[in-house]
Amino acid sequence: MVTLLVTVPSGREGDASLELEWALGDVKIRRMRWRGVLIVRTNLTKEEALRVLKDFETTAIFKIVPLEKFVKSKKDRIIEEGLKLAKARIKEGESFAVRCKRRGNWIRSSKEIEIELGARIKESLNAKVNLDDPDWYVWIEVLGNRTAISVIKPEEIIKKEVRL
Repeated sequence: MVTLLVTVPSGREGDASLELEWALGDVKIRRMRWRGVLIVRTNLTKEEALRVLKDFETTAIFKIVPLEKFVKSKKDRIIEEGLKLAKARIKEGESFAVRCKRRGNWIRSSKEIEIELGARIKESLNAKVNLDDPDWYVWIEVLGNRTAISVIKPEEIIKKEVRL
């Protein structure tokens, strides 16, 4: 089972939900309290779901990001789990970028998380920071009191073009 964060144009959550059901089949879709944000769970593998969605024609989906782990939205916990996931994937000499999107006020600053976690990863893994074209993204989505963390390749983030 894979969990995906899907962003959509504000007010188009219903259209996006239908498109996700058509593309993926049996899915569980949860609307978040922030407009334009859906959490999608499917029994497909991450690779299958991303392959299907990459080729799927959409009118209501902006971006799809696989999510790996959920933790409480506490800065120390986010950094600890982000570092743990990074250690499992990022090898010495590879490049990475930390991206943090904050929704709600559970943490003070996205930048603070990006800088602190980035420094810890760089130091403990001897990895290189590359904000423009990294080998890996450490992707953090703060969703109120819960935070999703992923360590993913850039090609695992699907961006679609939606004409508004």
